[in-house]
Amino acid sequence: MEDRPWHKAYDDAVPARLDYERLTLPEFLFRSAERFPDRTAIVFQNARISYAELALDVRRFASVLSGLGVGRGDRVAIQLPNLPQTVIAFYAVLSLGAQAVMTNPLYTIRELEHQWTDAGCEVAIVTDYLFTGKLAEHRERLPIREWITASIPEYLSFPLNLLAPIKLKKRGLWSRVPAQPSVHGFRSLLSRTPPRTTEPEASFDDLAVLQYTGGTTGVSKGAMLTHANLSSNVQQVDTWFTSFEPGREVMLTALPLFHVFGLTVAMNWPIAAGATLVLLPDPRDIRTLVASVEKHRVTVLPAVPAMFNAVNHFKGVEQRDLSSVKACFSGSAPLAGDVLERFEALTGSRILEGFGLTETSPVTHVNPLAGVRKVGSIGIPVSDTDARIVAVEGGGEVGRGETGELQVRGPQVMSGYWNRPDETAGSLSDGWLSTGDLATIDDDGYFRIVGRKKDMIIAGGYNIYPDEIDDVLMSHPHVLEAATIGIPHERRGESVKSFVVVKPGEVLGAEDVDVWCRERLAAYKVPREVEFLEELPKSTVMKVLRRELRDREIAKRS
Repeated sequence: MEDRPWHKAYDDAVPARLDYERLTLPEFLFRSAERFPDRTAIVFQNARISYAELALDVRRFASVLSGLGVGRGDRVAIQLPNLPQTVIAFYAVLSLGAQAVMTNPLYTIRELEHQWTDAGCEVAIVTDYLFTGKLAEHRERLPIREWITASIPEYLSFPLNLLAPIKLKKRGLWSRVPAQPSVHGFRSLLSRTPPRTTEPEASFDDLAVLQYTGGTTGVSKGAMLTHANLSSNVQQVDTWFTSFEPGREVMLTALPLFHVFGLTVAMNWPIAAGATLVLLPDPRDIRTLVASVEKHRVTVLPAVPAMFNAVNHFKGVEQRDLSSVKACFSGSAPLAGDVLERFEALTGSRILEGFGLTETSPVTHVNPLAGVRKVGSIGIPVSDTDARIVAVEGGGEVGRGETGELQVRGPQVMSGYWNRPDETAGSLSDGWLSTGDLATIDDDGYFRIVGRKKDMIIAGGYNIYPDEIDDVLMSHPHVLEAATIGIPHERRGESVKSFVVVKPGEVLGAEDVDVWCRERLAAYKVPREVEFLEELPKSTVMKVLRRELRDREIAKRS
């Protein structure tokens, strides 16, 4: 790759090109276990697991899976929240040369049937309460021949391991699974199985993960991520965070591990560097999140904007000691400037906004750790990553400051979509991935996302980007959250509607919003309608679901 303008913005210790270690993800884990055997790898409630213990359990679980017929090239579904079993299962699957299919626990049976059938999964690792709930009664619709059920209490220490089932059962998060053929308990299998003694069977260029994502057609498709993709991205991120000290950091792992952001940044990267993972199963539980940061002296916190915003507004947060946090990684959605400033004031940390996609393992862009940070931008491409902005129509590269579609290429870009050559051809060309995101680049090489192609509003012939409107709304001192969509309009094509959540104790009306926006936006961008909500619909990674808002509006108007 030729020199690019953003290379001048790199921190001194960050090279434009890396000499990659050709290590698979399990090899990173086992190396950390050799280097830091007594270092705590996982903190989960009152339980601690050392790197030596984690590596042993991974080898044991690899033997378990092998005994169930899992081998090189097979796909295994992992449908778990952030539990020790999630980490163990992931590395065990990959060490066999098999592929992990990371699955959202909130998926419906219809979604599971599509994903697991498409991937060809025959073994699934799920929670006990999911199995006895929606899964058991629909087993005939699913392609799974062997089930392994994991329980939240089974990795807790005394006395929580005895007390937790009572509390969890009341919340529907624990269930006793009756003995039956082809259904096995995770910990019981592990305890009676000797560890696998052979070296990992996966090679650097092997497929590692099928990460399912929604597509332009609405059909969920599996992005094929190789060990090379994921391992390269781990090394790119590790190189970028120059102050990250191997064997000494504490990572808050609250981002769901079934999402690629959490998978790479909150698990694979810290494990490769011998860091401690503080596992939180529910990223919405801000009380536990704040307490965990304080108690375990978390040093690195990857999160999405809604999580930073929730911490900022957590009652009594000013009296909590969050000073251990050194660096934060924000992604998945734009981060409002006042949210960033408030969180940094509370913690003394530095938040780096970045960008990535399921198809890119995921990280492609980040603001520098020590250098110039441009708030509101996604920063600059990481090492060995190229990026450009092309015209939505025609595909030619556009000039500085002009809006077009962001395309990226680099070693972290997927090899394609599973069993979907047409979708692959439509997204990948000569190594360039079309992201579907509309962006601009400035003279220094910093990129800024202005919206998704599919979210762009065309009203009266004007292109309107919802992110820009949301940024203005979020800058209002009384606004907690905001989301803007386009709604059908018979004359203008589409009309702008914004949904606003007001901060607790504050009062705000539609007229106030209108005045605020007219002072800061061109008239055609000002929301024609404003609706106030108690909360915005969000995904499991706390990303605002504009699609759900749009569907509600269409249903109301039909």
